[in-house]
Amino acid sequence: MKISWMNRTDTTLGVKQFLLLKGVSQRLYSEVKQQPQAFYRNEQPITPAAQVAPGDQITVVFPPERPDPQLASSLHPLEVIYEDAHWLVINKPAGLTSVPGPSNRTDTVVNRVKGRLEQAGSENLRPHLVTRLDRFTSGIMLIAKDRLANNYATQQLADRTFHKEYLAIVSGRLTNQHDVITLPLGRRPGEIARAVLTTGQPAQTEYWVEQQTATATVVRVQLQTGRTHQIRAHFAALGHPLLGDQLYGGPMHAGMDRQALHALRIEWFDPFCQQLRKFTAPLPDDMLNYQ
Repeated sequence: MKISWMNRTDTTLGVKQFLLLKGVSQRLYSEVKQQPQAFYRNEQPITPAAQVAPGDQITVVFPPERPDPQLASSLHPLEVIYEDAHWLVINKPAGLTSVPGPSNRTDTVVNRVKGRLEQAGSENLRPHLVTRLDRFTSGIMLIAKDRLANNYATQQLADRTFHKEYLAIVSGRLTNQHDVITLPLGRRPGEIARAVLTTGQPAQTEYWVEQQTATATVVRVQLQTGRTHQIRAHFAALGHPLLGDQLYGGPMHAGMDRQALHALRIEWFDPFCQQLRKFTAPLPDDMLNYQ
């Protein structure tokens, strides 16, 4: 994979300094420079010790990402919302696991993405899941096809400039039309469910009421932090667990046999095209019934 950048500053920089400013991590830079010829300035080969003057174009040859031989490939289809050389956006159905685990090592999102990349003849065969979803949560997921794209996205997650929006159906009628839940979450030894603990990690969940029925409330949710089961645990702590969420005591409703949670939208800045990317995943049928 070759990527080119122009030095649009008025300062002469070293190759390493220039690439770090462009979002190349220290670790990735160290791997790249081990190649026999990885750097070019204005289409001429240079060494890592070269200087990058204002107006110079630097091209970097990134080494291919070889497949993990322990990771099986799956040819089961994915519902693709968007795809280009660096990104894959999918709509994950409820029931499909994001990553391999003891109960499923051969047909998860990661296995399917690897199979898709192999079929396409990609040189990078190690998928990077930027966002993950619980098995029974449906909705939008972003996969980076290479380490540089993953660096860009994970940095935005750390900076909280990567935006994720969910739709959930909680039991009962919420009193506030808009609120921010700020309860620390942790896990007690031996338990899977998260709980509000004074020793837990800080967690913030912002929500807006979209619709209410006599027994349930549809909420639009944005996460200010990314704790495991955050949405499910926070609403359960309020006394309004999600419909169908047996782990957190949610009531079972006709047509809803899993937690009523859908990753609706994602938004991030794409440095490759210098544009803001926005994508939405349509609601599945079991949640459309409540709209």
